[in-house]
Amino acid sequence: MSREKATRKHKEQPVTFDTEYTGRSLTSLAVHAMLHHRSGMVGLIITVTLIIIAILAPILAPYDALEMHPEDRFHPPSTTYWFGTDEFGRDILSRILMGSRISFSVGMISIAIATVVGVTVGLIAGYETGWFDTITMRFFDALLAFPAILLAIVVLAVLGPGSFSAMLAIAVVSIPAFARLTRANVLAEKEKEYVLASRAVGAKPTRILFRGILPNVVSTLLVQVTVSIATAVLLEAALSFLGLGTPPPAPSWGSMLSVGRGYLPLAPWYGIFPGLAITLLVMGLYLLGDGLRDALDPRRQKLV
Repeated sequence: MSREKATRKHKEQPVTFDTEYTGRSLTSLAVHAMLHHRSGMVGLIITVTLIIIAILAPILAPYDALEMHPEDRFHPPSTTYWFGTDEFGRDILSRILMGSRISFSVGMISIAIATVVGVTVGLIAGYETGWFDTITMRFFDALLAFPAILLAIVVLAVLGPGSFSAMLAIAVVSIPAFARLTRANVLAEKEKEYVLASRAVGAKPTRILFRGILPNVVSTLLVQVTVSIATAVLLEAALSFLGLGTPPPAPSWGSMLSVGRGYLPLAPWYGIFPGLAITLLVMGLYLLGDGLRDALDPRRQKLV
């Protein structure tokens, strides 16, 4: 076969690619990896189910969470009261369902505040460095030196007990983690070619930060958000357990645990079911965070 014929035959042959990853965006790869991550999917199912239950709690609750049935005090679990009743005859299932709304709202809103403040400070500190970086990071180092529950109690001592105060206290406790994580990512990203090119063409720092760097660190922040919400739920339950969170008679998982521990020999279900609810929610969020961490890691997507 002549060289000319061999060349023509080579040109006529179709070019094949590895269709497993060709033409797929990073988002689709992450979704594919998440769908094949067993523990991550379990966490996603648990979390989404509990969110739906919290949204539909007023419809799903068989009784009013504050409705008392004195004749049914400490009624054991039955077809009438699936999770039993408390010392006032209130349905524990209804209180757990309504308490889920408090846990989710406090956890999500507090972490949303912490994310906005912490990410903004971390972006500026990591990009500009200098005196702002030094002052803010040393301040956050000082906050991290205190245990989270102790720092939250100090904040509540200033603001006073209540759901709103607990929300702000959890936000203050969570800000340093987001700020330091964002700063660390910005320090790595700002030396890359796309940032240097943006600087060379005269792009403003705000555009570089929010249009260039921030989208490249969102995946790491998303994992941190998931884990932080789980921590916030635990912290809210701990504060309510100590009487500093949601005040009675509003249903709160932490306050139910606090009261229920005094009746464990008489009504063990009083403390068991709220504890299981907290455990299930936190486990679901941690499994979801674990799945997101693996799915959003490029090294696990066989891209190289």
